[in-house]
Amino acid sequence: MQSLIRPLLRPIPLISISIGGVLLATSLYGSRAAHTSLAPPPPNMTSSTPKSYTVKPYTPRHETWPYKPSDFTRQDESSDTHFYDTPRLVTHIDDLAIASLREYYATVLPTKGRILDFCSSWISHYPDAVANAAEKGEVTVTAMGMNDAELKANNMANGGRVCADLNATPDIPSALSKAGVATGEGFDASTCVVSIDYLTSPLEVLKSLLSVTKPGGTVQLVISNRCFPTKAIGRWLRVSEQERLAMVGDYLHFAGWKGIEIVEVSDGTIEGGRAAPGGLGGLMAYLGMPGGARDPLWVVRGKKEN
Repeated sequence: MQSLIRPLLRPIPLISISIGGVLLATSLYGSRAAHTSLAPPPPNMTSSTPKSYTVKPYTPRHETWPYKPSDFTRQDESSDTHFYDTPRLVTHIDDLAIASLREYYATVLPTKGRILDFCSSWISHYPDAVANAAEKGEVTVTAMGMNDAELKANNMANGGRVCADLNATPDIPSALSKAGVATGEGFDASTCVVSIDYLTSPLEVLKSLLSVTKPGGTVQLVISNRCFPTKAIGRWLRVSEQERLAMVGDYLHFAGWKGIEIVEVSDGTIEGGRAAPGGLGGLMAYLGMPGGARDPLWVVRGKKEN
């Protein structure tokens, strides 16, 4: 039953339909990138056999920062610290998307070194290889988020838990320092799951992240089509999925990241047209609806120059 009702507890989707009094999510836009390539595993990767993903290189579209302050205003401009004060120990993408994300992470995250999971929560969705490496102390994971109780529940965070409001102070090094987490030589990788749409100063946040990233280190910004609409920035709600992905590419470009790519992890369909138990697909199957839909998933990623 917990798995069945989980979609009803997740953040309100960008668009929804009501079937028999039950609120279901539906995608606003589909997305397909231009060509297929293999993501080559760098040293210390968690998988020696990379999965094939559809990858589209980001091409800079603007000579100067194209966005206006009004693009980053929100319906609810009240304190984010207050909004996130209540723990939400639920998942924000469905079970199949989580499984796909873990599979993707297994091709890009290191099993030695340091990882920062910013805009984090009670679960980081890292694969078993990273979890095992963290348990052995071979990799340290620092979780930075908005709710202290959620962060305390994150058993992956062996490198510190940092409660910080990046909209109030868009400075990752400062937040780490205040929490007593040393940056040392920097992070080998960083992740952010379905939260980039909430940042009102993404350029400043990603610039500050670059400053605490090792040369050759990466950032993985995970995007789906779910959000708290009152807290997402206004432009995010007005544009297409393709434009959102390009916009996040712009964030990274103007923040100084290189080698920016857009990766399609899941196009939102289920192989064979059958939903696995749990999540949105399981709920649709329970209601006798076609179960061929799931949460789509993309990653916009970049590197710090050597």
